[in-house]
Amino acid sequence: MSREPLFKGLVIDEYDNPVTTGKVGEEPCYIVNDDGFMRHIPSDPVDMEILKSFGEQISGNEELIAEQATKMMGQDDLFTHAIIENQLKNIDQQFAQVLKMGLPEETRVYLGMMGFKVVVNIHGEVLRIDQPAARSDENGNGDDNGE
Repeated sequence: MSREPLFKGLVIDEYDNPVTTGKVGEEPCYIVNDDGFMRHIPSDPVDMEILKSFGEQISGNEELIAEQATKMMGQDDLFTHAIIENQLKNIDQQFAQVLKMGLPEETRVYLGMMGFKVVVNIHGEVLRIDQPAARSDENGNGDDNGE
């Protein structure tokens, strides 16, 4: 199985230009157009930074996430809850496996449709991760801009 960057199609440069993907040998890369020079940036460090960002959001919320996950799965029992919570508490150990296995295309499409995108500079440094925000109230007024 040929690996490709995890977030293929979801990465843009700091000027809102799409970042393409390719390989250098067997190494998957994000390719940033630097004024005509195509910079090949190894994807694993970029992808790992994004995954760690997800892990930081999960940290401290493992019990709540496990509770919601078991309800969604229809297996709201103590055993399943404990397994999921344990996996979430050790999420950083799962990152290497995710890099190796990749994300299903449907997942990337869904993330893109929801507004997920990653902004990188020409050196491959993650500048920003834009994620769909959860609505904070029933009216959808989750804005935190003081309006």
